[in-house]
Amino acid sequence: MPSPYSLPLHTLRLAGRCALPLILWFAAGQVVRFALLYGATEIAYGDLRQLRLMGTVTFLTLIVLAVMTVTTGMLFTLRGALWEMRARRGEGVEDERFFRVLDRVAPAFAVLYLSWGWHVEDARAVQRMDLNHHYYDMTSASWFGEETQVGKGLTDLDWRVSLGAMVVLFGLKWLFAKLVEQGKGRLYGFGAAFSEFAFVFYGLNATVAIAGLRSDWVEHRSVVAGTEDLMEQARKSVPLWETVSGVVSDFWPYFLDAVAVPLAWLTVAMLVFGSYSDETRSLVKGTRFERGVDRLEDSHDLTQRSFDQLTGGFRDRWLPLANSLRMIAKAGAPLFGMMCLCYVTVTLAGQYAERLVVTLVGSQAEWTWAYKQAPVMFLRDMFVTVLTMALMAATYDLAATRARLKGEPLSDV
Repeated sequence: MPSPYSLPLHTLRLAGRCALPLILWFAAGQVVRFALLYGATEIAYGDLRQLRLMGTVTFLTLIVLAVMTVTTGMLFTLRGALWEMRARRGEGVEDERFFRVLDRVAPAFAVLYLSWGWHVEDARAVQRMDLNHHYYDMTSASWFGEETQVGKGLTDLDWRVSLGAMVVLFGLKWLFAKLVEQGKGRLYGFGAAFSEFAFVFYGLNATVAIAGLRSDWVEHRSVVAGTEDLMEQARKSVPLWETVSGVVSDFWPYFLDAVAVPLAWLTVAMLVFGSYSDETRSLVKGTRFERGVDRLEDSHDLTQRSFDQLTGGFRDRWLPLANSLRMIAKAGAPLFGMMCLCYVTVTLAGQYAERLVVTLVGSQAEWTWAYKQAPVMFLRDMFVTVLTMALMAATYDLAATRARLKGEPLSDV
């Protein structure tokens, strides 16, 4: 029975055995990401502005899909070094092909990526590339008091065009979702992920425009105004309101970074390794809450749709994490604690290593870091990403091995 406290050593073992393919996957992903970022900033300028802006949004979608493919590839590389995979081979289970795994991961990855807002950093990267690449165009326009299109590749798309694209992509989402449910064909899951990402990105401008049109109306409604008054009175009259709310608001971001985010990445790892379920019934199986699920499924269709509409965002964000927590709980609380501790340690180590390198290298002129920063950031991101993927694989491997030795293999799909 492997000890949960051996997680750091197991992580280093996996990272060492698979170091070269992991580094190659990461490097290839960075090359593709840079090419797509560059293309997104180049295609936005010229005639047929709206058509070009649609191309920029498409490039952003491809950037996120590249992240998904590289993440899946790095985890897929680690499969061969896992004890659990060796045990499955001993039972006669054949290894899956990469594209089959990618097709299974894609829809759930899209939901997790969008639910946790990880795509925001990709949008910021597009804008930063645009600002840096067309810096002189922006400054010259500012000098002469002219309007500039620099940095607006993701925000200048007309809301009517955006709304039309949303309608088309919603139809594609529905089509690919049905094909995935029926298990027909190959790479329909990848198509579903592409439609999901593109639907959100193309709909951004339409959503902002429509929300802006109704924002003033909403602010002056009596229910909204009354709620704001009640909250203000609570802050003044309820004892320790400010203290408690301040502590919660200060603690919550750290909780998300140290607990929720590693659980989300563990969910992706479990999808790659083929041992994961995001159904509510799997989470509450064997508890008294399972009766509530039975009653809900036996209720009227309108009741079920209303419940799904009400809880959809919450379930998309937290239910996969809860299932991951349930599965890792089979291996005991120490393994979960070690995973969170190692994840935070790797993240902080990467930040302090970058600071150390910057201090050691130094510079007489600050502008030289415009080109020195890129290799430093590359090495830091490579170090953190490789160890994070190895950590997720090692966590799954220990949990699955311990569960298998206890006679409860992780096989709820």
